[in-house]
Amino acid sequence: MPISLSSPSAVPSLPPPQNACRLSFAAPILRTNPLPGLLGATTLTPKMLKQHLDQFVVGQERAKKVLSVAVYNHYQRIQEAQRLEEEEEELLQQRLRREIMHGHPLQVPTENPPLIDSSPLTLDKANILLLGPSGVGKTLMAKTLARVLAVPFSMSDCTPFTQAGYIGEDAEICVQRLLAAANYDVAAAERGIICLDEIDKISTAKVSHGKDVGGEGVQQALLKIIEGTTLQIQAKHEKSSSNRGGPGSAPGNYPTNSPLSGGNMPPTSSSGSGNTSTGSSKAETYNVRTDNILFIFAGAFVGLHKLVLNRIAKGSIGFGSPIRSSSIASPSSSSKSSPNPNQDHTIRIKPNSPESDLFEKHLPFFHPLSPSPDGTDAIRELNPLDLVEPTDLQSYGLIPELIGRIPVSAALSALDEDALVRVLTEPRNSIIKQYVQLFALSGIELHFTAPALRAIAQSALGMGTGARGLRTCCERLLTETMFEAPGSSIKFVLVTGKVARKECAPVYFAR
Repeated sequence: MPISLSSPSAVPSLPPPQNACRLSFAAPILRTNPLPGLLGATTLTPKMLKQHLDQFVVGQERAKKVLSVAVYNHYQRIQEAQRLEEEEEELLQQRLRREIMHGHPLQVPTENPPLIDSSPLTLDKANILLLGPSGVGKTLMAKTLARVLAVPFSMSDCTPFTQAGYIGEDAEICVQRLLAAANYDVAAAERGIICLDEIDKISTAKVSHGKDVGGEGVQQALLKIIEGTTLQIQAKHEKSSSNRGGPGSAPGNYPTNSPLSGGNMPPTSSSGSGNTSTGSSKAETYNVRTDNILFIFAGAFVGLHKLVLNRIAKGSIGFGSPIRSSSIASPSSSSKSSPNPNQDHTIRIKPNSPESDLFEKHLPFFHPLSPSPDGTDAIRELNPLDLVEPTDLQSYGLIPELIGRIPVSAALSALDEDALVRVLTEPRNSIIKQYVQLFALSGIELHFTAPALRAIAQSALGMGTGARGLRTCCERLLTETMFEAPGSSIKFVLVTGKVARKECAPVYFAR
């Protein structure tokens, strides 16, 4: 029988448990093969992008489809624009050669040629808005796609943004961070991805006096950057930057990635256009066009579901009102009155009910019904954020000009207990695999039973922080073991359901 001991020195020599759920670790491959051409648009498809997201993100099927299609179309647009530009340049050269060969210097045209607009068809950019509570995978999906596409990626928080001229960060800092992430390669930065998190925190606020420099002012500053403009980015070298990151620098001396200090900018100024100086200690100016930069906005939008429900239930009062009748089961969260802003607001609705018809009427996309295995009418779980319209975002505090520049939106649902159990084990870099590898570095095998995984998921669900709560639970659970086990005779560590519920200490085994 397994024996729980507090002292690792008196560990008996017993064989490893037979009923433990052993999770072997395999090193994840974080990057696929380099993509051919610009982005390999002929080899990549939206289905391939979604399959790659499935390896890192659990659930959120519709959000992954929307994001995969939007990213694929965006880089198809970039590749087509590059092809048209090369074709136009070749036609211009052919016309110049034709005029030189057949034209006469004294020949004067008899009449003015007709005005013809020969510009090709332009494919507009479609930015993306991700809505959902914290810890459901919004930023993880953006990072994963940027990694597989091998394009520069930067993430900025909208909270410190202020209007130009006021204390705080200007909205242009997000492009400056992208340029630093691209190693100050302007051509690479101009087709990168910028993720602006906490976009809901810059909603318009009613101030008693003065201007709203942190809300509407920031939204107005983002308009031209999102739509497409040319920004002049200035970057400076640090005083000691010439001693770091160079060819002869030590392996441990990594260049800084701060855009305000110049990052790992090369000492020469050949990578950017519009440089104003050649000295390493002076500021250098880079002209960056944002026309082909994909912007992904993410935010929790706490309370937005109430605006959506009030809009679709407008004009219906009393016990027969659509959103308040008995056909709606209790939400999947534990309590409706919980003050937790990350509470799961998923609504459970009986099929073939007036509420189900109302949701299908306002749903902006087709959602097929999946019959239950036993043939009965299963209760459907619907996310109110799937019904978000631009008017709801405008009522929340976003200006119409900004909403119109973000045509693609996708809602992410809160993770339930089953989804958190899957997050623990299924992704490539799952938390359990990380801890198994961490213990393996010390020559120790770590094992979890199925009840232990369920108990960890239940504990994380009560924290209200989504998948981030799983690491908090694992750290609290394994801190004492990570202190005692390395350097001792312990070779096997078993975490059972009672251990996960803090009813007993972890079980140790020696070889």
